[in-house]
This record gives sequence, C-alpha cells and structure tokens, in this order.
Amino acid sequence: MATLAATAPRISHISKPGVWLPACSLWQREIVRFYRQKARVVGVIASPLIFWLVLGSGFAHSFHSSGSGTAAASGHYLGYFFPGSIAMIVLFTAIFSMMSLIQDRNEGFLLSVLAAPVSRSAIVLGKVLGGATLAAIQGIVFLVFAPLVGVHPTPASIAFSALIVILISFELTALGFAIAWPMDSTQAFHAIVNIILLPLWMLSGALFPASGASGWLRLCMRLNPLSYGVDALRNSLFPAAVTDFSLTTNLAVTIAFCCLTFAASWAIVNRRTNKPAA
Repeated sequence: MATLAATAPRISHISKPGVWLPACSLWQREIVRFYRQKARVVGVIASPLIFWLVLGSGFAHSFHSSGSGTAAASGHYLGYFFPGSIAMIVLFTAIFSMMSLIQDRNEGFLLSVLAAPVSRSAIVLGKVLGGATLAAIQGIVFLVFAPLVGVHPTPASIAFSALIVILISFELTALGFAIAWPMDSTQAFHAIVNIILLPLWMLSGALFPASGASGWLRLCMRLNPLSYGVDALRNSLFPAAVTDFSLTTNLAVTIAFCCLTFAASWAIVNRRTNKPAA
C-alpha cells in the first residue's frame, strides 16, 4: 500500500502529449501505408486519366459546338473536363483513405489509439491531414497533363492551382472522415459514397456547366460546395474563360467548407455516446 501511495503522485503528473506529435505520427502512417500499396497508387491515378481521355474524346465535338465556358477557351471538351478530373482524383483518394479508418477500427488499431493518452482532436487532424496530403499530391501531379489540352500555365498559376487542389483535398477528406467515423462496415461506406460523394462530384460542374443545366439541376449545382472548388481551378487554369462564379466567391466558399467539414469531424469524434467508438 505504501508503494502504491508513493507511486500514485508520479502517475498523476504524467502529462499527455500535445496534439501535433500524435497527429504527425498518424499522418506519417497514412503516407507510408499508401505508397506501400503499389496497385492502389496506380489505380487512383490511372482510373481518372482513362476516364478523362475516353469521356473527353467522346464528347469533344458535341461540347465544342456549344462554344461555352472553358471549352471555348481551350478549344476542346478535354479542357473543360480537366479540372473535374483533378477533383475526381482527389475524391477517389479521399474515399480510399477514409475507408482505412473503418479497417483500423475492425483491426483494433483505432481502439489502441483511443486508449492512448492523446487528444481525440489529434486523431482527426492526423487522419485528415494524411488523406488530404495523399489526395493533394496526386491531384497536383495530374497538372502535368495540362499541356495536352493546350494549357501552358505560368509558375504563379501552377502554385495557385496547387493551393486550390490542397483545399479541395482537405474538404473532401474531412467530409469522408465525418462519414466513415460512425461506420463499422466498408459496404455501408460504399453505399454512402454512391449516394452522396459521387453525386457531389457529378453535380460540381465537372461534367457540364451549370449555365446549360435545367432549373432544379442548376440550383443543386449552386448549392454544392464542391462546385466552387472545381470552378476555382478553372479560374486558375483558364483565366480567359467565362466561369460560373467569381474567383473570390469560389475561394470564400471553398475555405468555409473546409472549416465546416473539419469542425463536423471534430464534433463527431468528440461526441460522447453509449456505443463503443472502436
């Protein structure tokens, strides 16, 4: 009893690590695990590239005849679809990254992290930053295909486009985290992806402009926060093109959505329920 009493003050004074150290550890784990899976790296980049080339070539003449927006500026539907392809790469990477959250729960890793003396905010920050980093890297790498659509951006334009890709990556990864955290089944997550995330991308102006859509569809596209991120990419890559929104509006909505999705993820993780978190 005396020994326990003597050691008790020492235990009570053990301080928890800060937020950044465990967050960086989780971030590093996401990066290492992703690039160890070579097939996953190839699939995430190759699928949007094939989709971009096939769909862009198929719609090239019909879309060019309308002479609207970015297609008129680039002279080809591939030019209009290019920012949407980058958003698709980011979306796919965010989906796969947050699917690992469910795997971590089923394998017991998440339980060990929750049992550790770290803040739950570090879990959110580490996982979201890890997924967003992977998505941003692949989206930025896809910018090398810009000359294929007649775009020769300046270094300033490339840097600004990279910043927008980072913002889109962060908001989609945080949204995926908020969806994946309460789930314990990858099948359920796939269902949510098909119902929410893929329509979110399709109604972002990636495939067609809001100006040519019907009334109710145009309203959905204007209410879709991802539309402003895709449109901001067009502002950067095609300065002469007529876009649906101004650059200031696009950036403001994109940044606001980043904050909103991260706040939602933080609130979900820190919410106290009777259901086990892992």
